[in-house]
Amino acid sequence: MRIHPTAIVSPKAELAQDVTIEAYSIIGPGVVIGSGTEVGHHTVIEGDTTLGENNRIFPFVSIGLAPQDITYAGEPTKVSIGDNNIIREYVTIHRGTARGRTITRIGEGVFLMAYAHVAHDCQVENGVLMANAATLGGHVEVGQCAVLGGIVAIHQFVRIGDYSCIGGFSGVRMDIPPYMLATGALGAKLHGPNLIGLKRHCFSAKSIQGIKKFYRIFWRSGLSLNEAVKKAREEIEPVPEVEKLIEFVSFNSIRGITR
Repeated sequence: MRIHPTAIVSPKAELAQDVTIEAYSIIGPGVVIGSGTEVGHHTVIEGDTTLGENNRIFPFVSIGLAPQDITYAGEPTKVSIGDNNIIREYVTIHRGTARGRTITRIGEGVFLMAYAHVAHDCQVENGVLMANAATLGGHVEVGQCAVLGGIVAIHQFVRIGDYSCIGGFSGVRMDIPPYMLATGALGAKLHGPNLIGLKRHCFSAKSIQGIKKFYRIFWRSGLSLNEAVKKAREEIEPVPEVEKLIEFVSFNSIRGITR
């Protein structure tokens, strides 16, 4: 274990033997840090916060501080961060709230670029990339391998689907379905499937074709939800990605689906 003499580490924190804590960082009681994780200088980690293995935390990061929620009254809530994540300078990750999930969770292989913000009760799945200053409001769900461009702002309770991509400087007020590309500063709109992202992640030609057909049926035909789902089931060869899309758009969303 390598802890700089100027760092302050609570005796009630649990650190693996090969953790690195750089200068002037503060690790509070209740924090658990897994093997191989490196914490850069001037970082603050507090509260009931667990970090897995081989995370790289850059300078001036804040993790596990109280949520920015006026109803929060000091209840015991958590942050859980998995393995192999990169968290760049000035990123902030707040713990959950008693009225929400009570936990803010980040999966594995996530890349949070400088100044990104993950608010209380957010759920960020594996492989997500948030570019500089991308911001999640409270209770946001971000699906596997989604990409959020720079200065993207996501409204509270919005769901971002797996493998979707949101262009920089977008404001997202409603759910973005899986596999889709969206952008728009005054309210993101869909611009078709995220074809480049799907190809980079080696989706099959059959799956991509099914996603493209679903997009045309659901967002270009003018059909109601039930009519579109029925038509999709009748006309598209079954693939898991289409089933996931149907499940996503059929969910009783708090914010509604972006059109």
